[in-house]
Amino acid sequence: MPNVLVADDSIAVRKVAERLLTEAGFGVTLAANGEEALAYLAREKPDLVVSDVIMPDKSGYEVCAFVRAQSGLANTPVLLISGIVNEEVTRQAESCHADGVLKKPFQGTSLKDRVLELLSKRQAPVAPAPKHVEPVPETVEPIHTARISDEQLDTYRQTAARLKPLEEELQVERDRSAQLTQRVAQLEGQSGNIKELESMLAREREQAAQLKKKLAEAEQATARVQELESELKNEREQTAEVKKQGVAVESLTARVQELEEALQKEREGRAQEASRLAEMQKSASRVQEMEATLHAERQAATQLVQQMTAMEKTVARSQELAQQLAQEQERTSDVTRQAAEAERQSAAQLAQEQEHVQELSRRVAEHEQVVARMSILEQTLAAEQEKNHDLAARLSESQRTSERVQEFESLLQTERERNSLLAKRASDTEQAAEQATKRFEEMATKLGEIAGLASQLGSGKRRS
Repeated sequence: MPNVLVADDSIAVRKVAERLLTEAGFGVTLAANGEEALAYLAREKPDLVVSDVIMPDKSGYEVCAFVRAQSGLANTPVLLISGIVNEEVTRQAESCHADGVLKKPFQGTSLKDRVLELLSKRQAPVAPAPKHVEPVPETVEPIHTARISDEQLDTYRQTAARLKPLEEELQVERDRSAQLTQRVAQLEGQSGNIKELESMLAREREQAAQLKKKLAEAEQATARVQELESELKNEREQTAEVKKQGVAVESLTARVQELEEALQKEREGRAQEASRLAEMQKSASRVQEMEATLHAERQAATQLVQQMTAMEKTVARSQELAQQLAQEQERTSDVTRQAAEAERQSAAQLAQEQEHVQELSRRVAEHEQVVARMSILEQTLAAEQEKNHDLAARLSESQRTSERVQEFESLLQTERERNSLLAKRASDTEQAAEQATKRFEEMATKLGEIAGLASQLGSGKRRS
């Protein structure tokens, strides 16, 4: 059985070539690229090489040149196959001494015919050797003469008379046996043809089953393509939705930036409020000091009032004494010395009383100053209380602003988490869309190969 090496980087082409050549009765070895073909040629000697022109690592021209460079393979036929056969391909095939170029995809039995043609050119027909017939020596048994009687002679004569029709019948049986042998040979030949037809029928049935299987696979692939198209449509819709969500995220991001700016302003305002609150606390401590001073002044004023009351009583007493002194002066006018003495004493007492009155007047003036100062302090206290009330209101407002800022911060954190989730989801959706697109392209490529294979198998089936 001739062995054919088929080298092609397309698995569909390799399978088609293997099927066509196997049906023609050839042994087939497959190589997925030029390197595998060269490795096989280095250790084996096929009867014919079929190689694709364009392969990833080694081209068909290089495979042909390797065959021609080997002394043990130089006479091996090389058939190049290519999807495009033009002057350039033909010229390069001639330059590497290839035996021919065949266009892909194969049309009917073109591959089988070319392979048979190349192998017939390489091998001359071998005449069958004549059969040597050895002569069969005839053995003649010696006849022993003996003396016989007349009865035995009559018996021999009757037997000889009966021997002739028996020989005729024997000849007829031999002729019939020869005819039967010829008929049997014919029937055996027909039986061989029937076996060949049965094997061909079995192969055709297997091919039909394979075609049905491939057709079912193609239908499944078509259904899968429709499913992929629907999935791709869904992925596109999801991508559009994600883009919309991305726009919403961008708007939310802008809103977040605005909230961050507002939050920054609120923080600055809170810092100002904190500084103002510190000033208010200082003012409150100052107000407490002023309240303590005012309390001390009030106590001093109370003491002054008590002293003024005592001084008023003393003045009233001095007035009464002055009246009594006048009465005594009138009564003691005749007693001059006593009156003078009393006057001197009264004058001294009056001087003391006048000094005491001056002291009281000075204290009254100081009391009036203290009262005026108390009035000023009361006004200052009222102003400080109003200021403290305003500061307390602003403090409560600052606390509400701080609470609002905390709410904004929590909302901002929530929005950031949501934005991260949306960005992750958008990235996952884009990756899924890219993977679906790649799967769809791969399925489209495989469907194209399956359709080409199915068309080749269908054309080969119709022509066979």
